[in-house]
Amino acid sequence: MSTAPSAALSFRTAVAADVPALVALLDEAYRGDASRGGWTTEADFLTGQRTDADMVQQVVDAPDGALVVVERAGALVACCQLEHREDHVYFGMFAVRPELQGAGLGKEILAEAERRAREVWGAKEMRMTVLTVREELIAFYLRRGYRRTGELSPFFYGDPRHGIPLRDDLTLELLVKPL
Repeated sequence: MSTAPSAALSFRTAVAADVPALVALLDEAYRGDASRGGWTTEADFLTGQRTDADMVQQVVDAPDGALVVVERAGALVACCQLEHREDHVYFGMFAVRPELQGAGLGKEILAEAERRAREVWGAKEMRMTVLTVREELIAFYLRRGYRRTGELSPFFYGDPRHGIPLRDDLTLELLVKPL
């Protein structure tokens, strides 16, 4: 699954050897002081890890999906998860290096993910869940054709593999886009 819609970025499916770098990227993009260099930080809502090696390895090994590695000049700059589920693809584990956020990479990567969902699995819809307190992130997805469903699910309270909440009101909302 290696294609390059942009001369600047290349896309490939992750392998086991990528797991440590992907865990580091996901944590860097969302947690701690390093994440504050971008706009997708969750550091005000959660502390601790974003994910761990076992969770990332499970995504890499999943038979009905892919963890897409995004590189520029051979360097890891982003990633995203695509998981085929019946008539749709779930989009998750989306991370762009904080210092590169706001430069249009996210739009390009999301478009490539949607293309793959249509072409590889024939998906009719892309779905994702986003923390409802992340209004600026939800707005980003709304500008790209996603819609809020109002379908909420609780955050993973009590499971430190997803981080340690700094608030007691965290919920996830399902966002959907027809493909």
